[in-house]
Amino acid sequence: MQKVVIAALGTLLLAGAAAAPLSAAAADAKAPAKAAAWTPTRNAFGQPDLSGSWSNATLTPMTRRPQFKDQLVFTPEQVKEMESNAEAEVEEGNEATDPNAPAEAPKTPPGANIRPEFAAAGGDVGGYNRGWLDPGNHVMRVNGEPRTSLITTPNGQVPPRKAGAPPAPRFGGGMGSFDGPEVRSLGERCIMSFGRNAGPPMFPNGFYNNNYQIVQTADAVVIQVEMNHDVRLIRLNGKHRTDDVRPYMGDSIGRYEGDTLVVETTHIPQAQHFMGSWKNLKITETFRRVGKSRLHYTFTIDDPDTWDKPWGGEYEFSPLDGVIYEYACHEGNYALPGILGGARAEEAEKAEAAKKAAAQKAEADKATAAKATGKKGAPAKSAS
Repeated sequence: MQKVVIAALGTLLLAGAAAAPLSAAAADAKAPAKAAAWTPTRNAFGQPDLSGSWSNATLTPMTRRPQFKDQLVFTPEQVKEMESNAEAEVEEGNEATDPNAPAEAPKTPPGANIRPEFAAAGGDVGGYNRGWLDPGNHVMRVNGEPRTSLITTPNGQVPPRKAGAPPAPRFGGGMGSFDGPEVRSLGERCIMSFGRNAGPPMFPNGFYNNNYQIVQTADAVVIQVEMNHDVRLIRLNGKHRTDDVRPYMGDSIGRYEGDTLVVETTHIPQAQHFMGSWKNLKITETFRRVGKSRLHYTFTIDDPDTWDKPWGGEYEFSPLDGVIYEYACHEGNYALPGILGGARAEEAEKAEAAKKAAAQKAEADKATAAKATGKKGAPAKSAS
């Protein structure tokens, strides 16, 4: 049985939709007892040791599902239901595919905040079997609390834009424009992940490859992002660039404050805008190891041109059981030439149809004119 799941997974991540409906319960879920205090270790440079391979794959969406309103923490019953649904999805999705099954478009919930790329990946281009996906099968826990969203605003949503805020740019949006590769999305062009894995801020993409390797040196922190083969360089104790050059992932400067790495990023490029913010956007992140297998991460979004006050969220990375290999997106990737070639063929068909229509209209006009001329020039009948 063919199971198309990509759109549902993308919706789960970005808008909080789940594979099966969850019952909204009371918001007074009891948080589990705090774990014993972690004694941070230091590396050879005397820095807090953040190194290693990590993952942020999770069932918890970036924004909270509306029915949970101001509920920050899932109840134990909700956690069990959500994680059980994920197990069932894996079992059903890994069944053998019927080679004669028709392709099915994904059923996107009404009002879901899902990007067109996610919907297309699940339907128009065929999608994947569940066995090829690794979106995570556990709810995100922060200090033991199973969170309903990665964003920690009161309602778990992105705050409303302030009056007069510039509209979100359409540059690099991808869908709907096929003039050239520059207008397609960065993920489609294999430049960055189709989600926001590298960030900042850094989020799981809801599909797969949500893995990282952190390497620390005396003057930099390097984060290898599996998808999309990105290497994020964070310069320590430096100064932000003073020009308007905007590299992918922005200009990140880091510093250690006790056991915490604090990273401030500016100069985000327009093509990598976050919720429409980029030009004056400043993102502050923190990385702090709070356990042998827990790396606490926070992000703060600050753009006075877009929002009235800063806002943000948090989650915890978990250890990656394995190593990161090259993610070679461009090797054998014929999608982009196909997309642009298809657009050119469609344009040619429309031009040919318009040409035929114009020729038919000209013939019709000619016939109408000839008929009118014939009636006007006919001799009058004689009376007898």
